[in-house]
Amino acid sequence: MNDLLTTLDDYLAAGIHIGTQQKNADMKPYIYRVRADGLYVLDVKKADERIRSAAKFLAKFKPEKILIVSRRQYGQKPIEDFAKLVGAKAISGRFVPGTLTNPNLDNFIEPDVLVATDPRGDEQALKEAKIIGTPVVALCDTDNAISGVDIVMPTNNKGKKALAIIYWLLAREILRERGELKEDFPPLDKFGEE
Repeated sequence: MNDLLTTLDDYLAAGIHIGTQQKNADMKPYIYRVRADGLYVLDVKKADERIRSAAKFLAKFKPEKILIVSRRQYGQKPIEDFAKLVGAKAISGRFVPGTLTNPNLDNFIEPDVLVATDPRGDEQALKEAKIIGTPVVALCDTDNAISGVDIVMPTNNKGKKALAIIYWLLAREILRERGELKEDFPPLDKFGEE
């Protein structure tokens, strides 16, 4: 596990591996084991691999054509920080229906790719992305269905620290892929904090 994007201790301390007590069959390939208390544990190595895959994919898009959404409270600050670093557009909180499908709305946008923090909480954005044929990258926990998701990033998508580290690593890897990573990249402990 020496070839991870950060240390195993960082991943474990952030709790990216902590799933739920529910399992969707779609997520079976990303589950490492089931604890005695019935909690599903995600595979950290697979999560790390999927961050790399997602970063390579997202780096191909113009920054301003990447839309990142999070209805989850703990995802809102991390997606805003992510958007600033990579030049993406962020919608935190409520996603207004029609944002991607109704050109008459003031907030109408036409992204080339959507990044969702939780397929369940960000369901409206996923529905609209599907209608207009926009690819979707999503952070998925053990209980998420992945229909409509093109790239699954298995992680605890409910925890504050887990969301911060995932978006921090994703931003860093996108900038690396673009050849734009600078020395002053913010440290993890400052990312996603108020």
